[in-house]
Amino acid sequence: MATMQGILGIDEVGRGAWAGPLVIGAVILSDHNIKGLTDSKLLSKPQRENLAAEIHKSSVFAGLGWVTSLEIDQLGLTKSTVLGIKRAITSLKYKEIEIIIDGNINYLKNYKNSRCLIKADQTVPAVSAAGIIAKVARDEYMAKLAVKFPSFGFDSHVGYGTKRHADNLNEYGICAEHRISFKPVSVFA
Repeated sequence: MATMQGILGIDEVGRGAWAGPLVIGAVILSDHNIKGLTDSKLLSKPQRENLAAEIHKSSVFAGLGWVTSLEIDQLGLTKSTVLGIKRAITSLKYKEIEIIIDGNINYLKNYKNSRCLIKADQTVPAVSAAGIIAKVARDEYMAKLAVKFPSFGFDSHVGYGTKRHADNLNEYGICAEHRISFKPVSVFA
């Protein structure tokens, strides 16, 4: 494995959603300065999409790790997050690199160069970039689900627990993308 200086930023999207996948982004930025990187939730959809395209184009590494709703139901959120991170970095060729994970849990505690940092998605550009590519990829997936399951409005709430989503569950029940292990959804399973 090659050695490299820099930071591998890791962030997730969809952890608390009632439906759809958990998506982990992992990014090593190049020396090319990308302006506007911050927490993906603070950006508009067009800003995220433009930044995601630039991140994929100019980064040293950009990986995504997908964990299905079924896997989340089987493994639970913690193991699913670890699985998603490992999938996101599976093709990474660099061994010695600092890894910063957004949040207060170090899911890679067995990696000696890893640490977690609360609000890293606002302060560490590589983590911001990871969150942005994960959010754009997951939102695109949820928009496709909205076509497949039109009764659920996945294109608007992207699987999160909103009043509309709860109303849809009351009226239509669940679909194959719902996380039946999640309490608000389990009553409909």
